[in-house]
Amino acid sequence: MSAQMVETNGRTVGGTEHSWCRAVPGGTGIAVLAILTSEAPKFSHLQTALQKLQKAHPILKSRLVSNPNTDTFSFLTSPTPFVQIKFFDLSSTYQILQKYYTNPTNETVSPFQLILEHELNQNCWQNPSRPSSTTSDMFFATTYVLPNTKCVVVFRLHVSACDRTTAASLLRELLMLMEEEGAGSNGGVQKEIVNKGKVSLGIEDLIPNGKAKNPLWARGVNMLSYSVNSLGLTNLKFKDSKSPRSSNVVRLQLDQNDTETVLAGCKTRGIKLCGAVTAAGLLAVHSTKPKRSSKKYGTVTLTDCRSVLDPPLSTHNFGFYHSAILNIHEIKGGESFWELAKKTYGTFANSKNSNKHFTDMADLNFLMVKAIDNPGLTSSSSLRTSIMSVFEDPVIDLSSEKQKEIGLEDYMGCASIHGVGPSIAIFDTIRDGRLDCVCVYPTPLHSREQMQELVDNMKAIIVEAGNVHG
Repeated sequence: MSAQMVETNGRTVGGTEHSWCRAVPGGTGIAVLAILTSEAPKFSHLQTALQKLQKAHPILKSRLVSNPNTDTFSFLTSPTPFVQIKFFDLSSTYQILQKYYTNPTNETVSPFQLILEHELNQNCWQNPSRPSSTTSDMFFATTYVLPNTKCVVVFRLHVSACDRTTAASLLRELLMLMEEEGAGSNGGVQKEIVNKGKVSLGIEDLIPNGKAKNPLWARGVNMLSYSVNSLGLTNLKFKDSKSPRSSNVVRLQLDQNDTETVLAGCKTRGIKLCGAVTAAGLLAVHSTKPKRSSKKYGTVTLTDCRSVLDPPLSTHNFGFYHSAILNIHEIKGGESFWELAKKTYGTFANSKNSNKHFTDMADLNFLMVKAIDNPGLTSSSSLRTSIMSVFEDPVIDLSSEKQKEIGLEDYMGCASIHGVGPSIAIFDTIRDGRLDCVCVYPTPLHSREQMQELVDNMKAIIVEAGNVHG
């Protein structure tokens, strides 16, 4: 593909996007948004709405062009929408689910969640015998029919084109467009959400001048610090580090009262919810270690940079515009929940105030790719780079008439992590005042029983701290 074609119909990927392009073939970075409805949406309305979404967001009608010989990737944008919905009827869906229910650990897992996990592990970007150049779609849509007229609609995307903000906006805009189709109106919503022009620039090209400045010696110190410190980090016990891996999910949900209590506790202490979630995770993990032991754990906090870029982007700018901050916390045992929540959030906030989400971006991307290329650099070749990852801010969602009209009963959004990444990645949403966390983990590196116990412990820690000290 010529340079002119890239310039005219797309662009070369940026540094962060390149790291995701390297990660996805191994199983990390497959973004999935799954929607459970009480009845199947009208197929023609859904297809038209998806085509409008592609027209509004050039990244959704782009294909990923890779050249393994030169280790380069580019977005090639189609002039017309092309997504086609794949359909599984009740019989076909049953056959897929039966494969999972033969595993006794899945007996209590809902069909909706199993479909989400199934999609998380559909890796169309994994091809061990790649030719010199390949072109892959980045956006897929599938519907699964369940008993009692229920239906699951799933969108699967390459993470280089879809961070968590993009997934949340995609759901909102899709519901608006579906309502528009049902009402027979003509394009009003699409004009409101349209992101005109070419694919937006990568995050590195939008960092405000001077914010990413890091002297060469400082970069060297950072790289050495990250590399040396990672060797001393403690991991959650691995169950099976030899077998092929996939991504599974457990869920952490609080009722409205417990959610309000923990949010009030965070507000009183001047911290965000991510501090509380991180503290609960660290305390839960450390409780599995010998008593009176002191351990160091790595945590990653992802922050949406759209509002602080130059020029600023809105939630309608689809793509990957999050940056990661890696912090290391020493847990000795005996820390109180709120004490640890304040400490972990304060460490993250100080790092962000020092612009580490910009200055360390290239370093963390480089180390991520190095871990992919050299899994032996990580404990048990597990590719685990931290104990957990969280988001600085949760997605806030209030049920709307649009959701009720299409019979939306539930939804989950997350990304796979079984290639390189944390032991548990937490995707949190506050839905109608209730905290709902989709927690992704690599299996069989960790087992479902192990991670369910961990998440149940996290929930108990949060609820107890809220009730006693909120």
